[in-house]
Amino acid sequence: MKSGAPLIVTRPEPGNGATVARARAMGFDARSLPLFAARPLDWTVPAAGAFDALLLTSASAPRLAGPGLSALASLPVHAVGAATADAANAAGLAVDAVGTAGAQQLLDGMASRNIRRILWLCGRDRSEFDARGAAITSLPCYAVDPIAPSAEWAHLIDRPALLLAHSVRAAAYVSELVGAARGHLALVAISAQVAAAAGDGWGDLAIAGQPDDGAMLAQAHALWHKVPK
Repeated sequence: MKSGAPLIVTRPEPGNGATVARARAMGFDARSLPLFAARPLDWTVPAAGAFDALLLTSASAPRLAGPGLSALASLPVHAVGAATADAANAAGLAVDAVGTAGAQQLLDGMASRNIRRILWLCGRDRSEFDARGAAITSLPCYAVDPIAPSAEWAHLIDRPALLLAHSVRAAAYVSELVGAARGHLALVAISAQVAAAAGDGWGDLAIAGQPDDGAMLAQAHALWHKVPK
């Protein structure tokens, strides 16, 4: 596939490098063009005993939370996606459940188990969910800020290419940068919400079957054959 359309990976590091490596192993001409950079925020560690569970919707939370995270190790973790679960395990947390269809599905499952006091270790910019009657405490421990695209960006989007959008903010920013002339570009979104943020007019727009890299790249592989060469 390396002779065809390039695959543009826009997520921040360290996830960007992992996605690019996985994509290249599959034969894609994968290009690393991060459009965001993640950084830790100062946060105050609450008493773990005030909560029944820890909700993680991004791998950036356990990666960037810092040493204070160890004080929450007694809480069972409910993670969105395998990458987030892996990051939580690496940080010494105990993963109790892994969601495969986004945060709302995970929260629905928590509600069915009567998990009511939830600590959500999250980013500064985040989506809101239906708490299903639970008490969710949002605690930002990191921020993800947009950065200017590299010089290679303009050249790559001027011809047929595949792009990956791992978040709502990424989809909206990519859409803004690409502009209206996008009929020659294909976009793979990690969820339906992310696809909606990307807007219309793409040559092709697909949604991953699960909120993880493997599903996104499988969808990109299916689209690759439809992108003009």
